[in-house]
Amino acid sequence: MRAIWKGAVSFGLVSVPVKLYAATESHDVSFRQVHAKDGGRIKYQRVCSIDGEEVAYSDIAKGYETEDGEMVILDEDDLAELPSTSSREIAVEKFVPSDQIDPMLFEKSYYLEPEKSGAKPYALLRQALLEADRMAVVTVALRQRTTVAVLRVRDDVIVLQTMMWPDEVREPDFSVETGEVKAAEVKMARMLVETLAGDFDPAEFEDDYAEAVEALVKTKIEGGEVKRTPTSTKSSGEVVDLLAALQRSVDAAKTARGEAAPRASDEDQADSDSDSADDGAEEKPAKKSSSSSAKKTPAKKAPAKKAAAKKAPAKKSTTKKAAAKKAS
Repeated sequence: MRAIWKGAVSFGLVSVPVKLYAATESHDVSFRQVHAKDGGRIKYQRVCSIDGEEVAYSDIAKGYETEDGEMVILDEDDLAELPSTSSREIAVEKFVPSDQIDPMLFEKSYYLEPEKSGAKPYALLRQALLEADRMAVVTVALRQRTTVAVLRVRDDVIVLQTMMWPDEVREPDFSVETGEVKAAEVKMARMLVETLAGDFDPAEFEDDYAEAVEALVKTKIEGGEVKRTPTSTKSSGEVVDLLAALQRSVDAAKTARGEAAPRASDEDQADSDSDSADDGAEEKPAKKSSSSSAKKTPAKKAPAKKAAAKKAPAKKSTTKKAAAKKAS
């Protein structure tokens, strides 16, 4: 876990330096929109709805749409005048009974870890919240915007939970008419409740949808139902990747020394020589001769072009064998 915010909890004259960590993370399955024909990802362009032209990111501003459809454009100077804060303080406003906070108001959860210097006041605040069975209502500035939150204790850790503003919780606009409920029906309902009564254990519940998607994708990969796209990075095998990387390293070293990089035809011939050399032990003397010839090749003078051309594949074969030996 990585701290996303540092500050201090302050109540009265007490200050507790803390670090803030995200307490939750989403494991929801996400899909990309792709072209069914070739698997290419779908891209979106920023197009103006009035003139139909594509708009550069630098020309995009923020706009507030009025009820009658008019647009109020806000530039950077306008936004700079809005109230914002960079305070590093979690200010306790009051301590309230836990049952007075409607869980519907809770938004995001964060763990508070004390700094070394704040371990004792952190423990005192935690114990006070537990014994009083209260939550601390606080104000805190996250991402330059002040929000209301509560502090409560979960296990041995103080949790900060941000809250929505009261006007963000919708009221139901419908009524439920049940008619007359008989006493016998209520009694049967209570018996059913007692039958299903138990303690909540999150481990008893699983996200079967995510598991089913993972199994489906795995089956398609194993069956070869994969679309190769220009952004694909996976190759045919790890060993091939290693040999290719070694070969590129050898070529780069030769280029740095001023030697010519091997041609594709040389590589094909070298692969053939390497394969034939692995078929039997009688090829070992040839390997030694090839090595000595490879060492002499750079010393050849320019006029002997034909001899150098014949020995170039042998030199490449020696390099290929050395790379394969290192890879194994």
